[in-house]
Amino acid sequence: MGTAGRDTGRDTGRAADRTTGVMVGARRKASDEWDVHDGCVVPPGPDPHRVAVLALDGVMTFELGIPARIFGSARSSDGAALYEVVVCTPDGRPVRTEAGFSIDVAHGPEALESADTVIVAPTHRLGSIAEEGLLPAPLAEALARIRPGTRTVSICTGAFVLAAAGLLDGRPATTHWAEAEHFRRLFPRVRFDEDVLFVDDGDLLSSAGAAAGVDVCLHLVRRDHGSALANQVARRCIVPPWRDGGQAQYIERPVPEPTTATTAPTRAWALERLDRPLTLGELAAHARMSVRTFTRRFRDEAGVTPGQWLTAQRVEVAKQLLETSDLSIDLVADRAGFGSANSLRQHMRALVGVSPAAYRHTFHTAAASGRATAGL
Repeated sequence: MGTAGRDTGRDTGRAADRTTGVMVGARRKASDEWDVHDGCVVPPGPDPHRVAVLALDGVMTFELGIPARIFGSARSSDGAALYEVVVCTPDGRPVRTEAGFSIDVAHGPEALESADTVIVAPTHRLGSIAEEGLLPAPLAEALARIRPGTRTVSICTGAFVLAAAGLLDGRPATTHWAEAEHFRRLFPRVRFDEDVLFVDDGDLLSSAGAAAGVDVCLHLVRRDHGSALANQVARRCIVPPWRDGGQAQYIERPVPEPTTATTAPTRAWALERLDRPLTLGELAAHARMSVRTFTRRFRDEAGVTPGQWLTAQRVEVAKQLLETSDLSIDLVADRAGFGSANSLRQHMRALVGVSPAAYRHTFHTAAASGRATAGL
């Protein structure tokens, strides 16, 4: 989900990815070329992709710093920055933070005009936005300066801002699970999903709270430059490159009785055997549990079923092979444990939104010419 207009054909090629706790939207051309950016401005040539982070009064400092840390760690093979990140406010004046101090910014709303990606950082001081779903005039004027087609992202309660601007009407979105009921009541026209960590609807993205901002920013690096670079950025920032499951695993619930049994060792064991068939019975036997107990505990710990988790891991293996090797699609499918190219195509279309060939066409050139490296 640009900042202007709606796409009545958005549902074509979109898949809700319950395996990884992400909702992904992508459109395909008739030629099967990957138009994953859905008309957005994406990192072109040698010029860095410009990211403008909009800070409002009461901005949350952790989330405010996420874009600079993630995008600032993405560099090309020759060390050049792939992104330029700037912070701005609706009027160019300092803003208070939720941490008890104020910050000065170097940019006002004019920074939104030249941005390729705009990220709305969260705040709990939403005022009329949270009370009536209405934007204050200065903020509405600032948002109006965003160019049509600009990729626009919200972190946590930033989704309230996009919804109040009317950008999320009829489109999927998410925010922090604690704000789910209020958001749903205030913006009934939004196709709200509280279970996912983030939603990618092409030119509009939204994430859940706090660390989900890391997830959506890494996803954008992955979408722009491929999994290998996103993984390097994640390692540099000492965060997982991908988190299984959605927000459901973080919602407050009664704490289960302590137990020494866990499915973590079995997940590690399975990761070393993704190239061969793995049955639910085999997994349960390795964990020394009944199938029923294993399935329940696996879902409690990972947020998804064993089958969904295996499929997601195999897709990640396939993506890495498509980026970094010249193996045929059949061999990639075999090494990733899908058994057939048709199975690989089916699962990649469902989880990634494109075919293996289209994914390779987009990302293999960079891999073959020397993988980009991540810097501090």
